[in-house]
Amino acid sequence: MKHPHRFPSICLFLLLLLSCWSGVHPHDYQVWLTEMSTAFILILPLAASYKHFRFSNTAYFFIWLWCSVQIIGAHYTFELVPFDAVTNFFGFERNHYDRMAHFIVGLMGLAIAELLWRCNIVNGQKTAAIFSIIFILAIAGFWELVEWIYAEIDGGDAGQAFLGSQGDEWDAHKDMLMDTLGAILAASIFYCQNRKA
Repeated sequence: MKHPHRFPSICLFLLLLLSCWSGVHPHDYQVWLTEMSTAFILILPLAASYKHFRFSNTAYFFIWLWCSVQIIGAHYTFELVPFDAVTNFFGFERNHYDRMAHFIVGLMGLAIAELLWRCNIVNGQKTAAIFSIIFILAIAGFWELVEWIYAEIDGGDAGQAFLGSQGDEWDAHKDMLMDTLGAILAASIFYCQNRKA
């Protein structure tokens, strides 16, 4: 890439465009506000700290990918995102868009590993990679609790849409598995990229 420093700015611009689209007649405004807030809780600190700490473009790509998936899910709700091509191809009985989103959450472990290593919070790439997986596992568990509490408090359609279990009693466990698999892949990428550094 000729100007790698421009990549995060391009990602941010695309996310802002996608956010504008997402806010036009979303399926449920309450769900939209909740899902969008989670994306911007990540975007705003990254934008504010960009001059002081820059992640690799690979990490920024994974962050952009998750934010994009989140913003699209906010527009439709995760269970209603048009994902029929994948569902029909694999013969799934439910929409697995949220499972893909959880895998991408795990990929953001690459940014966590970079932060831990480059800020000297841990010693060595292996330790950073391992702790990034543990951190993603903690986030995954915490998020499943947030979804459950939100659904209980709301008690209506918005709460069920945010929970997104689609009647699967093992939904939380499968989501956490996808988070973990994504984190393992991210940790492997991080280690391969930095083992000679």
